[in-house]
Amino acid sequence: MTDPTSALLDLDITGIAHGGTFVARHEGRVVFVSDAIPGERVRARLIPPVGSGSQKEAESKSFWRAETVEVLEPSPHRRPHVWPEADLSRDPAERPGGADLGHIGLAHQRVLKRQVLGEALDRFAGPGLVIPDVEAVDSSDGTRWRTRVTLHVDDDGRVGPYAARSHRVIEVGEHVLARPAIAEAASDLAGIRPGRVELVEPADGRVRIIRREESARRLGAARPPRRRHDVVHEQVGQRRFQVDADGFWQVHPRAASVLDAAVYGLLEDHVDDTARHFDLYGGVGLFAATLADLGARDIVTVESSARATAHARENLAPLEVTAVTARVDRFLQEAPRGRAGAVVLDPPRAGAGRAVVEAIDAMAPDAIAYVACDPVALARDLGTFRERGWQVPRLRAFDLFPHSHHFEVVALLTR
Repeated sequence: MTDPTSALLDLDITGIAHGGTFVARHEGRVVFVSDAIPGERVRARLIPPVGSGSQKEAESKSFWRAETVEVLEPSPHRRPHVWPEADLSRDPAERPGGADLGHIGLAHQRVLKRQVLGEALDRFAGPGLVIPDVEAVDSSDGTRWRTRVTLHVDDDGRVGPYAARSHRVIEVGEHVLARPAIAEAASDLAGIRPGRVELVEPADGRVRIIRREESARRLGAARPPRRRHDVVHEQVGQRRFQVDADGFWQVHPRAASVLDAAVYGLLEDHVDDTARHFDLYGGVGLFAATLADLGARDIVTVESSARATAHARENLAPLEVTAVTARVDRFLQEAPRGRAGAVVLDPPRAGAGRAVVEAIDAMAPDAIAYVACDPVALARDLGTFRERGWQVPRLRAFDLFPHSHHFEVVALLTR
């Protein structure tokens, strides 16, 4: 039997898994393989199981992980990696993470993302849903779109991204997915203390550099030093949104506009101007503004970050919007039961969860627009909604993060 500590295996790749790895089997065991494509035969190096004790033993028994080191029978969809430093010609330990589909033609990347979405929905949401194509949002080569990049500085002063599935800093000569101004600023970084560096290019095009040094943590400080928040502005249509430079905003320059338009299109026949509408996990108010554009006159936006809520109040000041700082699950526990208008639901990557879904159902909204960045979390929540009688008449998916496994989905739910 194969020793899973350092063996090389020749594997036939049969599918793609959620998270940007690919699926093979060896001796009856599933192997998750990086840097491959379904239909290929590759030579891959097994990665020793992580963790310790029962966790490590469970991983070793149920599945293995491996890294492609050579392609024996290539797919017609294989391309030279868009990021040369992540190419197969480099040892897997030296490949930076963040572009896990960069070796695949863009059109086929979207085919594979649709497959991931379809498998997640079939497994967790139940049969019968129409799986949408994953839509391209521009006609470029899929590079130079990241308006927010996080780099790391190790104890030896090396600056760069982490290696794939590692906390090892990799120095790179270029950042092909970053906006040109961010890539230029990243190349100039030097002499920085260990920690994290965030580079942000908002709508004005001027790069902000935010440093997170580790010295205070390592010295055992009782609390980290107070951060000074740099406030920047983003633009969606005619609306201007203020947001902390290190706060949440979509990383593709067109993402917020694309998602705003998608939610608008799904809800345009479902907003009653006499009802109260809800924007849950509302951030700085993007989708509350969408509801206002649809004619809603009574809107509540709920967000756990006090700073984001404060920005939402400023961004939405001319509108009739109530901005609440609260965890969504706790807010919904106290929300009045009975008919609500439309609900926009934009939860974090883990999804909303059963308790939140059931609380929204108890509000009896007219319709729900669910914005999701994780297909499996979305599918689980849609499964819970469908158990409670909701239908999903429309789904749209957008390839907002080319060359990575990430994409966004917007779903309409109605009774």
